[in-house]
Formats: sequence, structure tokens, C-alpha cells
Amino acid sequence: MKTGSSISATWTIFKKDMYSELRTRYALNALLMFVITTLSVILFSIGNENVSPELLAGVLWIIIFFSTMSGLSRTFVSEEERGTVMTLHLIARPLTVFFGKLLFNLILLGALNVFTVVLYLLLVTGFSVVNYPIFIITIILGTLGLGSGSTIIAAIIAKANTKGTLYPVLSFPILLPLLLTVINATKLSVEGVPLVDAIGEFQVLISYLIVLLAISYLLFEYIWKE
Repeated sequence: MKTGSSISATWTIFKKDMYSELRTRYALNALLMFVITTLSVILFSIGNENVSPELLAGVLWIIIFFSTMSGLSRTFVSEEERGTVMTLHLIARPLTVFFGKLLFNLILLGALNVFTVVLYLLLVTGFSVVNYPIFIITIILGTLGLGSGSTIIAAIIAKANTKGTLYPVLSFPILLPLLLTVINATKLSVEGVPLVDAIGEFQVLISYLIVLLAISYLLFEYIWKE
């Protein structure tokens, strides 16, 4: 298949998922409700206590991680439930399906993370970012990593009988290195260190993303045809 045709097919898969989400709003509602509920609980729990900004940096990524788990777990499950999986098998190449789903997840997760970060900065008074370039780069790389990992994991568990419980259990060990790195990079942005001091964290995030995409590229076709 030519590159132009592959891009067109990938875009078609993305639009199909986007139209379906706009119609049902399943993932969007799940993501938004989780973020709002969790933030409310955190604000209530903190009260007037003084919590260190470093600890709040970790809490931010915990919210993002579990909201991702609640909203993106049905990336491929929905195809099984609607009975459209066989149609995708017939009309689209496996990697076209993967990148179409990945693009949808990244855009949905990116919008969610912007919403989450803005709310967090406005409502959690103890959390203050000093070095915004480090913070913004960390959010971008963290979103790319979470979106990529969530997509391939959703494909793996799509045919499992216990999809709801298996997804976060399988995701946590795979995404743990990513979470530890983005939490540490966010702490650096809160501490106001120079951008050069965060280069090591960014290198780890970029390397993780490259490895994850390479593994997904090599394995997805076998996963999809199972």
C-alpha cells in the first residue's frame, strides 16, 4: 500500500472513532468525570494542610494516569462489542488501524491533560510551576507515552474476559518507568531548576517512547490477527 493511501486510511480510522465518540461520549465523559471527582476529593482531603509542591507533582500524574485507564481501556473493546472488528480486518491493514486509534487516543488524552493541568493549577493552591518550559515539555512527552502505551495495551486485552480489571493491572508495570520519570521532571519544573538539568529526564522519556512505538509496530499485526 502506498504511503498516501496508508495516511488516508489512518485518517479515516481516526475520523470514524472521533465521530463515534462525539455521538456516544463514553470515553470523554469517563475521563472528565474521573478528573473532576478526583480533584474534588484531593481538595477536600488537603483542606488547609500545607502539602509540598513535590508531592503535589506526583498527585497530578496519578490523576492523569488513572483517568487514562478509565477512558482509553475501550479503544478496541468497542469494536468487538459493535461487531465492526471483522470489517476493519477486511478493509484496513493492521498498522493503519493501530495508528488511526493511536491518533485518536493522543488527541483525546492531550485535550484531557490540558483541561486537567489548568484545573490543577487553578484549584490546588500549593502547586506552583516555576520553570514552565520543563513543565510543558514533560506534559507533552508524558501524554505521548501514555497514549502510545494505552493503545497497544488496549489491543492486547481486547479479547480477554476480564477487560476492566486486566487493563490497569497490565498497564501499571509497563507505564511505571514513564510515570516515575514524568513525576521527577515535574518536580524539577516546580523547583525551578534550569532547563539543562532536565535534559536527562527528557532523554529517558524520548527513549521510552521510541522503544514503545517500535515494539507496538512490530507486535500489533500479530495481536490484531489473533
